[in-house]
Amino acid sequence: MNSRIHQILDQISALEDELNTVMQEQGENLRYQIDGKRVVFEQAIKEAHKRVKLGILRWIIAFRPQNFITMPIIYAMLVPMLVLDVCVSFYQLTCFPIYGITLVKRGNYLVLDHQHLAYLNFFEKGHCMYCSYAVGLLAYATEIIARTEQYFCPIKHASKILSAHLRYRNFLAYGDAKNYHSRLEAYRNELGKEA
Repeated sequence: MNSRIHQILDQISALEDELNTVMQEQGENLRYQIDGKRVVFEQAIKEAHKRVKLGILRWIIAFRPQNFITMPIIYAMLVPMLVLDVCVSFYQLTCFPIYGITLVKRGNYLVLDHQHLAYLNFFEKGHCMYCSYAVGLLAYATEIIARTEQYFCPIKHASKILSAHLRYRNFLAYGDAKNYHSRLEAYRNELGKEA
């Protein structure tokens, strides 16, 4: 990889760090603390949240009819998501130790914390939990597959892809035959050293 690419990747990394700092400051402005996996709001914020919460009946009346119609389709997707969850977890638990790849920590990707938001009613919390699970599951599965790709085939595509996983940016350039075999073992070794 040439030095300009490394420079751009370093800039991206610095911007990601800056974004995380700004997001942490935003949490401080909204006056909440994270205690382990629990989010704790100041009492005044909790009370303000409760004042804007929609009651169940009012929420049902305000709910869009098309949302009720499609709800069975959306929630039916829970079945394939659970199957995916079990399958990718089983895959990494059985294969990653054999390959020497550090296991992906499921809890780093499946973050379910919307139940602490007092301004959401029971149904809104349920919807948020569903979406958090789905998005987290896909991120978890993506990281498992990304580690697998890094182990077996750390090569970029010839065409630009829309949303590449974070490991992709360090892969070998398409057509870089000269470095493939010499770098493959280094890519594999990196996978065993992750925290």
